[in-house]
Amino acid sequence: MSKSPPLKGPLDLSRRRFCVSALAAAAASLLPTPVKASLEKLARESAEEKGVRTLAFHNTHTNERIESVYSVAGRYQESGLKAIDWILRDHRTGDVARIDPGLLDLLHLLKEQAAGAGSPAVFEVVSGYRSPRSNQMLRLRSGAVARHSLHLEGRAADLRLAGVPLRTLHAAALDLRRGGVGYYPGDGFLHVDTGRVRSW
Repeated sequence: MSKSPPLKGPLDLSRRRFCVSALAAAAASLLPTPVKASLEKLARESAEEKGVRTLAFHNTHTNERIESVYSVAGRYQESGLKAIDWILRDHRTGDVARIDPGLLDLLHLLKEQAAGAGSPAVFEVVSGYRSPRSNQMLRLRSGAVARHSLHLEGRAADLRLAGVPLRTLHAAALDLRRGGVGYYPGDGFLHVDTGRVRSW
């Protein structure tokens, strides 16, 4: 009885791709940690060269985490922007608003300046978008909250960068001269916004 010829065509190619991917994943898991970290860094740097901009966030109030590609080759990606809008929502009311893409570009520059190009460092968010109700409540508690805060427009964030000393992040933000910078070491966060250049 003659054997059937080996299967050719799209199905055969997809099987090959699957096998190659599986072998690559298995091989990567066996690599020593320093080698694996180096390969991951190379992959991030390659993505940066292709104009892929990624930001990672940890919402300190909801404990949610995301890593989102928000821009590719200079074009903002709606799915990535929506994911960031969600994690930077007003955690008190659940209100979601569009976060200024210019703020995201500022955060991307800030991450590179403070942690190095291609760094996977995560922004720990204390406050992103703030609804009028939340802003008013905070104003009643503290005179440091502005009536017309840029948080209301999705143009400000209070945060820190995991693994980077707050003073280092502060110095990097001042060096950028790309908006407002507020330093709150007692509360453990930095305020950045896309308003006029100023600091406090």
